[in-house]
Amino acid sequence: MATIVGGITTSHVPAIGRAIAKNLQGDAYWKPFFDGFAPVHRWLAQAKPDVIVVLYNDHGLNFFLDKMPTFAVGAAPEYRNADEGWGIPQVPPFAGEQDLSWHLINSLVADEFDLTTCQEMVVDHAFTLPMALLYPDQKWPVKVVPVCINTVQFPLPSARRCYALGEAVGRAVASWDSDAKVAILGTGGLSHQLDGERAGFINKDFDLQFMESLLHDPRWATQFSIHELVEKTGTQGVELLMWLATRGALGDKVTRVHQNYHIPISNTASGLMLLEPIS
Repeated sequence: MATIVGGITTSHVPAIGRAIAKNLQGDAYWKPFFDGFAPVHRWLAQAKPDVIVVLYNDHGLNFFLDKMPTFAVGAAPEYRNADEGWGIPQVPPFAGEQDLSWHLINSLVADEFDLTTCQEMVVDHAFTLPMALLYPDQKWPVKVVPVCINTVQFPLPSARRCYALGEAVGRAVASWDSDAKVAILGTGGLSHQLDGERAGFINKDFDLQFMESLLHDPRWATQFSIHELVEKTGTQGVELLMWLATRGALGDKVTRVHQNYHIPISNTASGLMLLEPIS
């Protein structure tokens, strides 16, 4: 059966793409952020995952305010970038792992998660930028399965429900009839608010407590309602739901391989964690 070799969580701020395009990785503003990925690159070179399940939020490409599924899973043969923002970067398409996609869809439905299944799907910065951070040469040595979690249009799924989704993803991967090595990638966050009276809001204390909780008390954040999480992390900070789902997929016990936290990146607290499950 397939094996989950690790989980990676990272921010996906659109400005990261601009920094990559302009080769600003060594700039004083960006260097602490990009330097944080060196240990992840070494880990990927050693672990060599075959597939990455990407947990992220769609920013209006596949779904908009009039049609917003709570959870959606891609089952396409490939995924192309169609991002908003500073134009459409020319990145190679991502090969889909359709066998795992359909296994995941069937398994999640059997676990009573109501999904939207996408046999055609485009991806945005929440997907492409974390992948580019993991693989700077953008040659994509892995196949992918996109899993969208709604953090855009209320009502949002609860933190508890997203953690349960991650647990179900973990069970599905473990029952997939394959010898593939699978990594889980959760993108978004951490605390930030881009508009309104609290624009620029960052909560470093909560971010660091949340990151630490993923090690020894992973359900800690599930005690908070969505409105409480918005208050603590900002309107867009609820993207930590993808971090919770990632952690849920890794099982009860994990070890921390690497962690980085840097503020600010485009009015956002950027976080990075690399965790391995302990069997």
